[in-house]
Amino acid sequence: MKKHTAGIGKLLRNRFMIGILFSITFLQLGIWVRNFAVLMFVMEKTNGSALAVSLISVAEFAPIFIFSFIGGVWADRWKPKKTMVLCDIGSAVSVAFVLLALLLGTWKAVFLATLVSSILSQFSQPSSMKLFKRHVPEDQLQAGMSMFQSVMAVFTLLGPVLGTLCYYQFGISVSIGLVSVCFLLSAAVLSLLPADTGLDKMEHSNSMRIEMAQGLNFIRERQVLLLLGMCFCCTGLGIGFIQPMGIFLITDRLGLPKEYLQWMLSLNGMGMILGGVLTVMLSKVMQARTLLAVGLAVNALCMVISGLSTFMWLTLLAQFFIGMVTPGFQVAVQTLILKNTEQAYVGRVNGILSPLFMGSMLITMSMSGWLKDQLSVMVMYLLAGVFFGVGLLIITPLFRKEPLVQAKGMNTL
Repeated sequence: MKKHTAGIGKLLRNRFMIGILFSITFLQLGIWVRNFAVLMFVMEKTNGSALAVSLISVAEFAPIFIFSFIGGVWADRWKPKKTMVLCDIGSAVSVAFVLLALLLGTWKAVFLATLVSSILSQFSQPSSMKLFKRHVPEDQLQAGMSMFQSVMAVFTLLGPVLGTLCYYQFGISVSIGLVSVCFLLSAAVLSLLPADTGLDKMEHSNSMRIEMAQGLNFIRERQVLLLLGMCFCCTGLGIGFIQPMGIFLITDRLGLPKEYLQWMLSLNGMGMILGGVLTVMLSKVMQARTLLAVGLAVNALCMVISGLSTFMWLTLLAQFFIGMVTPGFQVAVQTLILKNTEQAYVGRVNGILSPLFMGSMLITMSMSGWLKDQLSVMVMYLLAGVFFGVGLLIITPLFRKEPLVQAKGMNTL
């Protein structure tokens, strides 16, 4: 335990870790205020249209499918710190333009705030993973990712409350303005990270298409990454069914006002905080593949329970357990990717695997509003649980007694 505590203390003295944790704090505050302010605003403007709500999610996630691959190649070709700073500044500027449009009376411009920010994040996210690979020792990667996810867990609890409070107290214009400030604060913190100088320089004589092909070949030669890719497709399809449906789980299945969504998400966030703490504590004793399997199994079961339940306490309990395993699930995925990927390919591997998840999610998400009207919110959650179960079956080869064949020198599982 003392050795583990010393490892955490060493991480907290890491200049990169301090900077990235402050950055994600500002970003999460801005994102949650944006998401809930836009959601409540659109619900009021459209009288609760399921199609309009699903379009918010499409605006958030469609760019991930379209731009993630390009952003991954970009991260391997250019300075990651500078990329992250410029992306946050770009998001702040775009949100400022949306605020101007709102003041001029064009309410549909709120979709643009989500769209532009999502596009820019596809360049920023793989760059942050590349910096993780460089600045965090491999034996501390899982603990570092756990701390990163723990901050996100805190905002899963506080974010819905803060976002809803900000919107109802100050309105959409002030909420959007606050989002712009948060992005600028994140950019300011990121500018204090270690300089990009000294990073390995790539030969850029190859075209982006060739470098994309090299990234695909890299994944094809590593069975762990292939299995993760197939698992991503299944879980993405499952998440897509329910991503915009949380508010209808409250209003249709439980018969409660839409404002109760913040409490369901807050309990989910409480589970995430507990899960984040447990993940940090277990990072040295539990393998990433075990965390991944537990996350898939618990998600599958609790999604089925959420769909079947007509009791508020049971739905909240299921959402709590989903939240509790989410940090471990996400940490496991990022740890397996980073440990199985050479530094020169980190951006491209993230850029390839993310579209597999997001593209699959976009397929079902784009149909979710229509499917919910044709079927029911209960069926949507049951389908999501089935797909997570299939994802669990896909990763079972990770638990073979003999280790999977990997690149020389990589101990991955």
